[in-house]
Formats: sequence, C-alpha cells, structure tokens
Amino acid sequence: MHAIFAECFAARYNTVLVRGADEPVYLPATASQAQHHIVYAHGFYASALHEIAHWCIAGPQRREQEDYGYWYCPDGRNAEQQAAFEQVEVKPQALEWLFSRAAGLGFRVSVDNLSGEACDPMPFRRAVHAQVQRYWQQGFPQRAGLFIEALLNFYQTRALFEPQAFRIEDL
Repeated sequence: MHAIFAECFAARYNTVLVRGADEPVYLPATASQAQHHIVYAHGFYASALHEIAHWCIAGPQRREQEDYGYWYCPDGRNAEQQAAFEQVEVKPQALEWLFSRAAGLGFRVSVDNLSGEACDPMPFRRAVHAQVQRYWQQGFPQRAGLFIEALLNFYQTRALFEPQAFRIEDL
C-alpha cells in the first residue's frame, strides 16, 4: 500500500504513508521533516486506509496543520460528543469503504466509542452508505479518485467495484 500511495502522491504532494505505533496522526512537513507524514496505527491496513481518507478530504490549508487542525475526543464520548464525531467521520469512512473494496479488503463502519455512552450505530451506518452513494453519483474527490483507480489497477478488483456492491447490510 505504501508503494501505491507513494506512486500517486509522494512527488506531487510531498506526502508519505508511515507505519506508526499506537495512535494515527497526520504530521505536516517541518524544517526537520521534509515530507508530510500520514502515520497509521500498528500496521493495520484499515488504519492506513482511514488516514488516507482523511488526507484525501483535507484541503491545502488543513494539510499544513497537525492532524489537519481537527479536534479529537477519544473513546468514552457522551451522546453529544459522539454525534459530533459521527458527523465528521461520515465522509472519511465512506472513502475508507471505497478504498477497502478497491483493494479487495473487508470494511466495517466504526463508531469508535467502545467505553462511551451506548448509541445505536444504524443511523451512522445509513449516513456512511448514503455518502458512498453520493460519491458514486457526484464523483469522488480528486485525490480519492486517483487512489481508487490505483488500487483497482494494482489489485485487479474492478469487476467487484460497482455502486450496487456497496450494500448497507455489509456494514
């Protein structure tokens, strides 16, 4: 996956995908770090694809800030915090699902709040599914489309990559 990402984006966006430890993070280039780093957790492909999804959505100004300048409230969120989390996670998780399918991998939507207030995950699943359908109808973000195309070519999964293959029952 590193090579696919690098082929698509390293030269043009000066950005590399880096295996990290516990927590994923985006680190913009600095005087001591020449390239932007998308750091994903523990070598997990799902973490890498999720972090790439955030990067594909972030605009130029956001990509100059650590973690794109977003807040992150960790696991243990109350209902209000969880609703805010889910609102900003719809597009990245929709892209992660598209990337996963293009790479021939499984995907599970994540509310990422195991020790917080219990919530019904179905509205979030519906929102992610609806966003995937919007991407199919309106087009993928430019960098996401490039990455999807590279994944489809590398993994030879184009026959499995069609709008009707993205079913809410699979989330």
